[in-house]
Amino acid sequence: MNNYGNFPFKLRSCVWEITLSCSFNCAYCGSRGGKARENELTTEECLRVCRELAAMGCRRVSLIGGEVFMRKDWAVIAGELTARGITTCIITNGFSMNQEIINTLKEIGIESIAVSLDGPERVHDAYRMKGSYRKALACIQALADAEIPVSVISALRKDNAGLLPELFETLKQYPIFAWQIQACSPMGNAEDNGVETMFDPVPVMKFIASVQGTVPFYLAAADNIGYFTPEETSIRARKGFHFGGCSAGLTTCGIDSVGNVRGCESMYDECFTEGNLREKSLEEIWTDPEAFLYNRAFDESLLTGKCASCPQGAYCAAGCRSYNFFTTGKLYENCLCPGGKS
Repeated sequence: MNNYGNFPFKLRSCVWEITLSCSFNCAYCGSRGGKARENELTTEECLRVCRELAAMGCRRVSLIGGEVFMRKDWAVIAGELTARGITTCIITNGFSMNQEIINTLKEIGIESIAVSLDGPERVHDAYRMKGSYRKALACIQALADAEIPVSVISALRKDNAGLLPELFETLKQYPIFAWQIQACSPMGNAEDNGVETMFDPVPVMKFIASVQGTVPFYLAAADNIGYFTPEETSIRARKGFHFGGCSAGLTTCGIDSVGNVRGCESMYDECFTEGNLREKSLEEIWTDPEAFLYNRAFDESLLTGKCASCPQGAYCAAGCRSYNFFTTGKLYENCLCPGGKS
């Protein structure tokens, strides 16, 4: 690792889409999941990527799809990561969960599973598939019964943001350890289908704060929602802190199923591809002095819109780079920031 040793930006986490194959084709899926790409990385190529991640000191990998469990060698890939000491979690729709998968998850030492659940049954099933809501809840219970830590991720849009209290009443009945609430980005299928994604983040943050501590699980606001509200510092992963800026290309990266490397796997556009793992090693891509400059070369003079005049702009750097791009078309201007509203 000749170039990496003294390199100022250390890779600590990675979100890796190992397949685009999925049992659903959700109306708002940002990656347009459904069918596997024809040229997805082979098993051997994936194992090489696992070795490169470990050699660079990556501490955590989140495996996503598509649907991870629709790739036949998912356990081989996940097992290679855990065997190399990388904390590994999987994000799933829960539809295909069964006892065989659960046994394998325990055997290879998966840290946790996150199940996507976007609202009450009528809303969740409308965007995914009839019966998917109940399958997701059954998956949560089965994982918990097997003593595999399980969390829930909810993507908010205009139609479901106000339904969080109703979903909360359901989740209170399940032994999850965390519930992450994030904004649905208008990309992929959401853009194609004209899904209305905009919502007011202020009541969402107030809701999270109002129920935090009333249940055994932790509620968290994701990196693309709720900057500088009075409640923010109590519901960030880093307690006591406001969001401190996008980490894409600084400490995190995304990898898609054909080996394209981005700063974040939510930056689902070719303009963010820094290189391909069939052409260069992960170290070569990561240490390229011309890569990830949207964050590595950030300066507050780049801020636009209301972010340019915000006294906190230099600190949060306009928030989530991906969400900015897909909502405003600009990297340094955030349309969801409440701007100090209470």
